[in-house]
Amino acid sequence: MRRIIAGLAALTLVVAGAGCGSGDSGGDTGGGGVDKVKVGIIPIVDVAPLYLGQQKGFFTSRKIELTMESGQGGAAIVPGVVSGQFQFGFSNMTSLLIAQTKNVPVKVVANGVASTGQAGKDFGGVAVRKDSPITKAADLAGKKIAVNTLKNIGDTTVRESVRKAGGDPGGITFVEMPFANMPAALQAGQVDAAWVVEPSLSAVTAAGGRVVAWNYVDAAPDLTVAAYFASTKLIADDADLVKRFTDAMNESLTYAGAHPDEVRAVLGTYTKIDPAVRASLTLPKWPTTINRASVETLAKLGAQDGIFAGATPDLSKILP
Repeated sequence: MRRIIAGLAALTLVVAGAGCGSGDSGGDTGGGGVDKVKVGIIPIVDVAPLYLGQQKGFFTSRKIELTMESGQGGAAIVPGVVSGQFQFGFSNMTSLLIAQTKNVPVKVVANGVASTGQAGKDFGGVAVRKDSPITKAADLAGKKIAVNTLKNIGDTTVRESVRKAGGDPGGITFVEMPFANMPAALQAGQVDAAWVVEPSLSAVTAAGGRVVAWNYVDAAPDLTVAAYFASTKLIADDADLVKRFTDAMNESLTYAGAHPDEVRAVLGTYTKIDPAVRASLTLPKWPTTINRASVETLAKLGAQDGIFAGATPDLSKILP
């Protein structure tokens, strides 16, 4: 669970180089017309459908041979997709909106993961220690809160939780750290609260911690959190490959949503999540349709909180 967008400003160099034809336009074609495709991912619960789809043959039936590579979050995955290192990548929507405002030539090709839309039953939230005086979202005003990446989907949605509860988010101090480090930091009192996602969320609650804000739920109904994307060059040069990947991804998302036990099992093939935690953690939703209204909300929140450096995201250039 690594940084998702830290250092995205460095993409300016990648964009400049992208016009020079670096990287292949599509996957390498193996014997029998099979495309060898690399997907840049972060090895977290969110990408379980991709691994499950690979296991079930949804990609091989469409002549795609998948290889997943872990990137250092969006800061590595986005430029990796632009350069051709990866044919497809996974990133949260706010990171992709930031990329779009910097004119990075990428576009969403399939949905990734969504909030459950249910307070009390989501895969991410703002948690505090069991002995914390903080009991509700409004109490987070003026506090020190851990997020995995500054100026991204975490702090913008946390601020919205505070606003909706009648608090002032202006005085919040956000501290950047990996999700995996947050349970210990919270327990040690290094931060007042932490925005955690599964399985770190389960680790916090197992230690007696309490969730005081469900920030994805507060931000927008059925929030689209992340998506799979490709470079605009690949989309233009190999539309057939992109369509096959999208179709396979949609089948994978649908299958994952209908087979939670198989999702929990496949998590054991690419993460080190304890089996007992895998059995009980809250899974996200995996719809095939992107909730455009929720992405518009993320764009508005990001603009309100100044993470787009004065630019306005153009959703028509990033969403399919």
